[in-house]
Amino acid sequence: MKIFAHINWLYTTIIIFISLALMIILYYLVPKPYSRKIAAWVIRLTTFFSIEIQGKQDPDAQMFLINHQSDLDIEIIEAITKDDLAWVAKKELFEIPFFGLALKLPNDIAVERESKTSLIKLLKDAKERINAGRIITMFPEGTRSTKGKMLPFKSGAKIIADKYKLKVQPIVLMQTAKYFDTKKFYAKPGRIKVIFLESFTADKEDKDWLKNLRIKMQKVYDDELANNPSHR
Repeated sequence: MKIFAHINWLYTTIIIFISLALMIILYYLVPKPYSRKIAAWVIRLTTFFSIEIQGKQDPDAQMFLINHQSDLDIEIIEAITKDDLAWVAKKELFEIPFFGLALKLPNDIAVERESKTSLIKLLKDAKERINAGRIITMFPEGTRSTKGKMLPFKSGAKIIADKYKLKVQPIVLMQTAKYFDTKKFYAKPGRIKVIFLESFTADKEDKDWLKNLRIKMQKVYDDELANNPSHR
């Protein structure tokens, strides 16, 4: 069975690259953010995974915070939302040929870790995107976690949310690495669950809200995993 999973991984990877190319081409032909939405739907339909949604997106949300397990995560969120999302990603990703262009064209936000000047630019860029009506979208772990335990959340999300008193909506993705794992060269079709949690307004007086949010999101993840055998 593993050989089929490896073949499916190769197929899915090719589809993702084709969809990125399509997004780059369509960027100049269709209004924002439809180039991304179309590319996300191409991936969703041609890789044969479906999405189950629990909860509702807050129409007033200004920031999404999402756990990160797989390269499918961005496509999933883009496919289930109509909004223009401003993704925050490591500066190094913007420098990767082809893939970096898919981040630069939509004017996403590059962040350079461990840099004070980058923090100032991050706040400035976030403010510009918010004023343009875009939703700041982040993986607060900073990288993928595939073991079922969310990594500590980095402070950047809290700094932005506190500075501008953003309405934050957490989103829990269930077991996306189970369906597409680049490290194991493994992919399979399936049903991916997305859980929208209640939104809240960031309060800088609450110094632990990001830490507590990670605990809350992990509990939601663990409870869903325990109560729904299909995720295992």
